Amino acid sequence: MVDVERFDLEPTRPAFHGLLGDVAADTMAGLSTVEKLPYLLQVFDPDRVSTRMGGSLPEVGRTLSGWPQLIGDVTVGAATVLEAIRRIGLDEPLASGRTQIDVGDLLGELAEPAGAAQPVTVEEPATSAVSTGLGEVIDAVVAAAIRAPSGGNSQPWQIEATTENVTVSIDPARTSTMDVGFRGSAVAVGAAAFNARIAAAVNGFSTEVTYTEPGTQRPLEAVVQLRPGGDHDLARWHPAVFDRETNRNHGTGATLAPEIAESLARVARQHGARLHVMVDRDEITRTARVFADADQTRYLTPTLHEEMISELRWPGDEDKDFGIDVRSLALGPGDLAALNLLRRGDVVAKLDDWDAGTVLGDDTFNRMVSSSGVATVLTTGTTLSDFARGGAAVAAVWMAAQEFGLTVQPVSPPFLYALTDTEFGELSSKYADELLRLQGTFNALTGKRSDESMVLSLRISMAAPASVPSRRSTVFEVTAG
Repeated sequence: MVDVERFDLEPTRPAFHGLLGDVAADTMAGLSTVEKLPYLLQVFDPDRVSTRMGGSLPEVGRTLSGWPQLIGDVTVGAATVLEAIRRIGLDEPLASGRTQIDVGDLLGELAEPAGAAQPVTVEEPATSAVSTGLGEVIDAVVAAAIRAPSGGNSQPWQIEATTENVTVSIDPARTSTMDVGFRGSAVAVGAAAFNARIAAAVNGFSTEVTYTEPGTQRPLEAVVQLRPGGDHDLARWHPAVFDRETNRNHGTGATLAPEIAESLARVARQHGARLHVMVDRDEITRTARVFADADQTRYLTPTLHEEMISELRWPGDEDKDFGIDVRSLALGPGDLAALNLLRRGDVVAKLDDWDAGTVLGDDTFNRMVSSSGVATVLTTGTTLSDFARGGAAVAAVWMAAQEFGLTVQPVSPPFLYALTDTEFGELSSKYADELLRLQGTFNALTGKRSDESMVLSLRISMAAPASVPSRRSTVFEVTAG
């Protein structure tokens, strides 16, 4: 990349085309190569960085001492700089701007710069409120159901309503590779059914939930039958249905009080599940390493990487009612720019070729070790109905934790729903053994019994409020008369 900035002609122009904001030269002067990387990422256009250079970036400070360059590229760069100096010295036209010279692909095909790349900025979130003032009870029940959590905010359900019941079923079209056997979708359906029961209760109805597993086109359905009567214990959770949120901010690491941990475990038991609450710092650190290593395999497995990136919603993207808004990831501008680079499959493939990429799990590790606790919901059995019942417990524990003033982030490593060697192979043929090993380590940390299944882990923290709420599809898109 050749970058020209004519301060002699424009004394007041911002440095680096304004891509670094008001960062002063003094700020940059004393930084190490690693410390400069977040700034460099904001200056470079990640879509135009070569595959090898993009793959080298995460390894700087680890397997690389600096950003490597081929001697040929350095020579071409020097010649280009000399030409620019010559033009300035002879007062020939030379504008501020940028162009890319790729010796391998673009030599002799220089083009005018398309314009300065825009930095990734964190915009103010648009307000998105879910109305709880719907006139009809069924509409209120559906409105609560769609507020349930789901992996990647995929909302993997179909919701049908009559005047007597609401049916929440798995939508096979919204599954993913990590949703092994639709088990993650079943967890989401169970949470949605639990929310529906709460909304019915606050409107004076008691409920009965029946789970059935009809077949391939409808792997699981939960029928929430409404009857007059009400349920005060459920009704009190109604505000929490709409207050529940995912908070990915770093925690303070403050210790979780034993009585709070026991209270959360009691909530899980009330819903037929077991909750293992991890508060020991050494155990949390070991769990953080397991989840970080699992995230690395997720990046380095092409299918998992593609699906992970497809979940992200960037400013300007459409279909924001599904997926994860990148503004909710609690990343600084430099980290967002790095994520923008790591969206590229060729870059992470190069890291895999080099047997590199340990940095890919760093964000997960750092967030996990900042937690006050790691709460894991376990259910007895392996059927989709068992996972759905576990999903109801997840929703209840999540809301109870927030009632204590705690923040919650769900954490679902790739191995979470794999139960057999075949399923591990389908997750990642190259890293199946590694994922199996990591699952075994995590099972031991949680004391998982042979008759239990993992439902979901929750990172419990004391942290700043979340800045961006998760969006949902509207009631009218998911209900049927």
